[in-house]
Amino acid sequence: MYRGEPQNDIGIRTDVIENVSKAKGMKMLIRSMAPEVIACDEIGSKEDVEAIKEATISGVKGIFTMHGSSLEEIKLNKDINELIENKQIERIIFL
Repeated sequence: MYRGEPQNDIGIRTDVIENVSKAKGMKMLIRSMAPEVIACDEIGSKEDVEAIKEATISGVKGIFTMHGSSLEEIKLNKDINELIENKQIERIIFL
């Protein structure tokens, strides 16, 4: 985003939320926009995970990124590990 405008072609059916926390933005989207998919970069905080739980319970799919070099390293974050153990994360891809 630059001056409120996305700098990449994201399509006409895509909304971008900025200037709020990831967790607050996800919750706002779930309550007001009925999204099919939410994409969020660099999750990891307890608040992010709570928002993801709310999204999955609401039937919203998600694409989320986080830093980690192995599954074991990712599972060190107890909140992310809970998502994995509860099968709220369908697929993990390492790049």
